[in-house]
This record gives sequence, structure tokens and C-alpha cells, in this order.
Amino acid sequence: MGFFSDIKDDVVGFIRDPTDEQKALFVAVVVMMIADRALWWIDFPFVVRTTAAVGVGFIGLFIASYLLTGQFVPPDEDADDDKREEYVDEMDP
Repeated sequence: MGFFSDIKDDVVGFIRDPTDEQKALFVAVVVMMIADRALWWIDFPFVVRTTAAVGVGFIGLFIASYLLTGQFVPPDEDADDDKREEYVDEMDP
């Protein structure tokens, strides 16, 4: 029953204290549902409607991620480190 208890713990954690990633994914899912229903009322074909809804969901994900964290991409841990190793091509003579 470890699988189901892990799922239960994840759901309880999401409801009680969601992380920024969970918040952004929740926003993306809600945006996809709204876009899908809006395109359904306009009477687009199923494939076009769902593809567009997923695209709008990704845009919502990026916007929510930016608003929650203040940046689009998390910084590299060693971005400011001057001691980075230079790439050496082993196949270059």
C-alpha cells in the first residue's frame, strides 16, 4: 500500500501547503480547461481545440511560474563559478 499512501501524502501536501511548482501546474491545468471550454463554444474541431488548449496551458504555466518565482529558468548552481572546467573533445586530435 506504499503507492497509495504516497499519493495520499502528495494530495494532502498539495492541499495544505503547495509548493511553487504545484501552484504553477495547477494554474496551467485550470487555464487548459478554460481554453478548451472556450474553444468548444466557438466550435473548433476536437484536435485543434485540445492542441490549442495545451498550448495556452503552457503559456499559463510560464506566466504563473514567472509570477511565483520572479524568473523563467532557475539559475545554474555554478553560473557564477569561475572554476568551471573547460570542455575537452576527446575525439579531436
